[in-house]
Amino acid sequence: MLGKFGLLPVAALWLAAAALPVSAHSGADETRRTAVVSAFPPEIAVLRADLRDEASQSINGVEFVTGRLAGHDVVLFLSGISTVNAAMTAQLALDRFHIGRIVFSGIAGGVDPDLNIGDVVVADRWGQYLESVFARKVEDGWEKPPFFKYPYANFAMMFPRSVTVSRAGAAAPETRFWFPVDETLLDSARRAASGVVLDRCAADNRCLSHVPRVVIGGSGVSGGAFIDNAAFRDYAFATFGARVLDMESAAVAHVAWANGVPFIAVRSLSDLAGGSGQANQLEVFFGLAAANAARVVKAMLAEMTGS
Repeated sequence: MLGKFGLLPVAALWLAAAALPVSAHSGADETRRTAVVSAFPPEIAVLRADLRDEASQSINGVEFVTGRLAGHDVVLFLSGISTVNAAMTAQLALDRFHIGRIVFSGIAGGVDPDLNIGDVVVADRWGQYLESVFARKVEDGWEKPPFFKYPYANFAMMFPRSVTVSRAGAAAPETRFWFPVDETLLDSARRAASGVVLDRCAADNRCLSHVPRVVIGGSGVSGGAFIDNAAFRDYAFATFGARVLDMESAAVAHVAWANGVPFIAVRSLSDLAGGSGQANQLEVFFGLAAANAARVVKAMLAEMTGS
């Protein structure tokens, strides 16, 4: 690429394209709040039903609902479906509200073969499997560019890579694949898990053959694709140790890490991401899964101290 600075290596340009440092929130609401986020309306409706002192405002077309939930000042909002929507709305919330932590509540696809529909997973780290290079096909396999880091095995032409990101207060951008969940929030989830009773039957009385459970720890992965493919499910489990995959959590974890804000995601399995041996069951067990995730979130909030 030619410009006023001459010829620059393509790799250097890509690696420099990290997120820019963020600014402090600039909204009028100075109350320190817990952000509670879901991807789409039926998920957040379960939480909003228990909200007290509700007030609503729209910013850039996104509805932010403030109030009290499980003893905490909160702001509820929808991330929208997809990594881009999730990152955009998370940063918008951080810029406009005084947010002390972010909790994501919603459904997901199950990856770990030991888990079942209705189970709730609270992963301790999140990565983005579609931060990838789609490699060039050559005679004996795949040829990938040498200037990225490739921490994990490929799925055909897809080679996951780490992403370079800036962080508030850091001296330089950092290249990483995983974004950690806050340990204090994980402790709250562990305490909450022992006392939560999860739903086994959907609203239409279709019931699971097992009693759902809460699982704390392990990996979660996200990407801008809806996965209903058994082969990719097996790959995600074998390669990342993933228990669950979705389309938003890792993006919000990325934004939270860049801003230095504690993050946790609570995801209940609505389907098995193509691993059930039958048609995808999201539409059957969506409501049950959303309610189970929300139940764990409310129990977590009750265990949390401070704002």
